[in-house]
Amino acid sequence: MATGSRRQSSRLATNAKQVPLPQKNATTLSQPTDKLTSQVSKKSARHAERAKPAGYTRKTHITRVPSEILLKILGYLDASSLYSMGYVNKLFYQLANNNGMWRQIYSAKYGEGKKWKDKPETTDELVEKLRAMDFKDRPEGYWRGLYFRTIAGHNQTKWKKMLRAINPYTGLPSHTERVLRQQCVSWEITVVDQSGCEWTFEQSHAYFSDSSVTIFWSRGSWPSFGQLSTLLLHGVKNVPLRCSKTIKPGWRSLMAQLEIDSIFKSCQVIDGDKKTSKSSQDIGGDNSIPISSQLIGQDGLVNLLLLSHGITIGIWRRQASIAFVMATFNYHMLVEKSLLGSSACPYSIPEHAAPFDDVDPIYGLHGYRLHITLHNTVTEIMSGHFSQLISQKSQIREGFIQLSVISRSSQSQHAPLSGMVSLPWRSDVLEGSMENCCVMSLTLLDESQEPFWCVSTPVSMVVANEETVSYDYQGQHFLITYQDVEGKVQMDVVWLEEPGQFFLINLVVYISTAKLRQHFGRTY
Repeated sequence: MATGSRRQSSRLATNAKQVPLPQKNATTLSQPTDKLTSQVSKKSARHAERAKPAGYTRKTHITRVPSEILLKILGYLDASSLYSMGYVNKLFYQLANNNGMWRQIYSAKYGEGKKWKDKPETTDELVEKLRAMDFKDRPEGYWRGLYFRTIAGHNQTKWKKMLRAINPYTGLPSHTERVLRQQCVSWEITVVDQSGCEWTFEQSHAYFSDSSVTIFWSRGSWPSFGQLSTLLLHGVKNVPLRCSKTIKPGWRSLMAQLEIDSIFKSCQVIDGDKKTSKSSQDIGGDNSIPISSQLIGQDGLVNLLLLSHGITIGIWRRQASIAFVMATFNYHMLVEKSLLGSSACPYSIPEHAAPFDDVDPIYGLHGYRLHITLHNTVTEIMSGHFSQLISQKSQIREGFIQLSVISRSSQSQHAPLSGMVSLPWRSDVLEGSMENCCVMSLTLLDESQEPFWCVSTPVSMVVANEETVSYDYQGQHFLITYQDVEGKVQMDVVWLEEPGQFFLINLVVYISTAKLRQHFGRTY
């Protein structure tokens, strides 16, 4: 039996030698063993991938680590690193919002045993801060939000003290521009289309005058003008953390919210040229004010359309698309509006206490001061300061009381304008200048030298009719007007060919009697 088995094995071996193997198998057998094992492992891995259930995602090594250990690791990070970790993925976003870690960071800087950089202004604020330190059961992200709110406003007492210094020439805080720059305040425009998509644009550049700031947004790809639904303007203060600029946290304060659909109901854009009917629209809900949508400037490329609150929009004439957005703000309460509001609610100006006035309303107004500036985004055109303005009750007409600032009949009061009246603009690719258009910044102070009416807005200069022409001057006469619910302004300007210069020959300010009743609490 053993011999027969050996013979059979020998025959099988002989037959195996006589049958040639396929070339592919021969090549495979000639490869090293470790390479063959690697190929088998890859095939097994592919089979395993196909066998995985739908929706399965492969976990990285770091996500396999228990959350408790990850939290222990993240606890060694500072505020900037911890905030940045929240942008890695959903897991790290949840871990980076952990109340325990942010409470530890907050307590280390502002907690008990630490000296507050700014003392609370009231006892209620101190109690609220201590309550926040005592209670641990807070919603997720509470301590993270509290840390950012505190670090964003910890210099509030310092800049409020700086704003107490008043410029005797303008009647406004002297250090407004300085405070805005020190607090790293910028402004953002957010536009929403009719489908709900949002675009946010950072300011391109800003021009500071003696009583206002003019801001431009011209960079970026704007959505279609015809599809706009809402425009929101925010003041932004970036939190001083060492983070990437794209994810840097900031505090946003809503300054204006405009519903574009309502504003442009009476406006039509045909072939890039706008037809305007001056019908009032109500914007802003309960705090609505009547405005007029109107074209205030244009050149060969752009139409400039006034929306509201000093906000204008430049529209390409032949394409009816957005070229830029511009906003002008008076310095009065500008820092508070830019810093102390929330992302959804604007800053609420404290209620005004009616000043004591022992003069009978029948004698009208007295002791008022006016500061007015005409400028553009490059230079100042005219600046004037006028004091001891008075008005009689007999000068009330159609709900307005008149303050005569510059009289047409008094040539000694007439003031020259330096340069041409124009408004330069620029977009990403083009730039231009709108003739007979500029920015007017007006501040009217009452008899107690407190700001009474403050406005900054673009205005246009149009050819005057024969009724307003002064025959003392031989030249082209123009008219600059502005009106809102609080007052209106009328300026008469004449162009003299010989000196090649504009002269302001008449300036009248009208105050709404409704505003007077609200301000003084008495009938005028």
